[in-house]
Amino acid sequence: MKFVNDFRQFIMRGNVVDMAVGVIIGGAFGKIITSLVNDVIMPPIGLLLMGVDFSNLFISLNGVAYQSLAEAQAAGAPTLNYGLFLNHVINFLIVAFVIFVVIKQMANLQRKPAPAPEVPTTKDCPFCFSSIAIKATRCPNCTSQL
Repeated sequence: MKFVNDFRQFIMRGNVVDMAVGVIIGGAFGKIITSLVNDVIMPPIGLLLMGVDFSNLFISLNGVAYQSLAEAQAAGAPTLNYGLFLNHVINFLIVAFVIFVVIKQMANLQRKPAPAPEVPTTKDCPFCFSSIAIKATRCPNCTSQL
């Protein structure tokens, strides 16, 4: 019974619940970012690269020439798929950049805290009107007792 109570306390901790919410929101946010990259950003990049498809760039390790990666995989040939690797690297860089921009914009939208009121650190001497420390009991300029 103690085990169940300990487990319940662990689950109901604020940071565990916050982490669970963060993971769920992160998964949903990841889908949005992936869709943004695949459906909005990649088509213009593909157009700029004149339809170059890196996914068909590979090296056949058995020495036989294949027309496409699918053909080589169907034949069971060992291949070095550097084109797919390049696609994943480019996709990662784009996703990282998009997340950076989105988080930067979200940070700009958040309310900035009001600046703390300034606490005066100096005051004017009533005799010589020079600026002195607020806690001073004697003016260092005119030596008047404050």
